[in-house]
Order: sequence, then C-alpha cells, then structure tokens
Amino acid sequence: MRYVSFSNKQGKETFGLVTEKGVIDVGARMGSLYPDLKSVIAANALSVVAKEMQDEIPDYALEGLDFLPTIPNPGKIICVGLNYENHRKETGRDKAEHPAIFVRFSDSQIGHNKAIIAPKVSDVLDYEGELAVIIGKGGRYIPKEDAFKYVAGYSCYNDATIRDWQRHTIQFTPGKNFPGTGAFGPYLVTHDEVEDFGDKGIRTILNGEIMQEAKLSDMIFDIPSIINYVSSFTPLSPGDVIATGTPGGVGFKRDPQVLMKPGDEVKIEVDGIGVLENTITKAS
Repeated sequence: MRYVSFSNKQGKETFGLVTEKGVIDVGARMGSLYPDLKSVIAANALSVVAKEMQDEIPDYALEGLDFLPTIPNPGKIICVGLNYENHRKETGRDKAEHPAIFVRFSDSQIGHNKAIIAPKVSDVLDYEGELAVIIGKGGRYIPKEDAFKYVAGYSCYNDATIRDWQRHTIQFTPGKNFPGTGAFGPYLVTHDEVEDFGDKGIRTILNGEIMQEAKLSDMIFDIPSIINYVSSFTPLSPGDVIATGTPGGVGFKRDPQVLMKPGDEVKIEVDGIGVLENTITKAS
C-alpha cells in the first residue's frame, strides 16, 4: 500500500491511497473519522482503509498532485547522523558506540516536487539523501527483535543542510531547521511492501549526476538498533519520523565543493520506496 498527503484542488490538506489508476482522496470520504494520514496510522487502520477504498474511483492523477510532506504533522522528527562508514570517514569523526542523534522541526519540511529554500543568510546548502522510517505504533524501550512491529512504513528524505550554520557550534540544530529544507516524500510505502532492505540502494542525484550511492545495509546502526536506542530515551508515537542517516559523498566534503544553488534539481532515490524530486530556490 502507498499513501500520500496532498492539497486538493480547493487547497485543503488531505490524504489519499495511491493506486495504479490514480489517487483516491480518502480525506474527502473519511475525513470525519481520519482527518489526516497520521490519524490512520494511530488507529492501526492503513490496511482497513485500503480495503474500504479498493473499489473507489480515483480522484486525481499522481502526476501533478500538490504534494505535502508524507507526514505533515509528526510529533517528532528524529535524525541520525554519521550512520554510513564512508560518511563518517569523510567528516573525520571517530567511531561511536551509539547513534548520533539530532532533531528536525516539522515546520521545516516540504513535499515532493516543491522547492527547497536556500536561506538569505547562507549559500552553503548541501543535500543529504536518506531513508525515512515512519512509526506505526507507540512504544518505549522497544527490543530490537520487535522493532519492525512498530513501523508503519517508509519514505524518502532529503535532510538538506545549511552547513555553515550547522558548524557554528558543536550542535547541529540551526543548520538542520531552516524552513523549506526537509524534503519528505513522495509517499508512505507500508512495511509489508518491503521484503528485504539488504539489497536496496539509496542514491542522491544532483542535476543528473549521482552524488551519493550506497546500500541500505551499509548503515552502521540498522533500523532495529535505531528504534531501540531512540525509544529508550523518548517514547515513540504513531506518525513519528526517523531519518536514518546519509551516505558519503555530501557536497560540502567534496573537492571542489558541490553545493545546491537556485535552479538545481535534486532527486533522492530509494529502491522499492520511491523517488523524491525537488528544485532549489532562494528565499525572497
């Protein structure tokens, strides 16, 4: 199953079920029960809704949809840093026993096909292609062996970073939270659709050139380990998002540097999950 959050023709935020023939506007039909995609996840009703909607006629084509972030209103966005060995090495960081964790604010997010916004105060905008894990069931101290039972699905994420602001101090937060920099989409692919992460690739493509490429199995801390660690210091809730880290090849560490600039086109591809596409614009 694939679900998408979007704005309809009247500009109202809604969500839908993606089918081969188009997108069924679930919010228009079941909005009184499920006002948004997060509420469906919280009710453990992704499969129930899909069954209810299976005979409905699609309302929109997927192409041209006004995409919102997959989960527009997550309670938490937890990001994992330095989670691929080649990225750790290019940053010069030491090996660590635990994941490097930081947070992103929900109002920094944008959807598929929207413009990532380079801020007025910096020209050092970098890409970071990542797999996003969307939590399906709340929990605390989640054992690794049970972790996937708490996952609703997956999406693509571009944790675009303002590098100079990230490096003002040892804290990452400012460089990770400018408005319009966290691209998230295009949709949620439910966990049952993903058989095996080991062979799945992730890549970032900037203006047609592959800049990052890795296997998801190259993560230093795998998804169960991340969920176990994060849920040990904070309760996870339905609709929370975990961005699992980016591979090596970031633009800031290249020689010469390759940074995103207005007019550029960037894609994040995750095999079996989707392709997240965005352009770059400058804040007005």
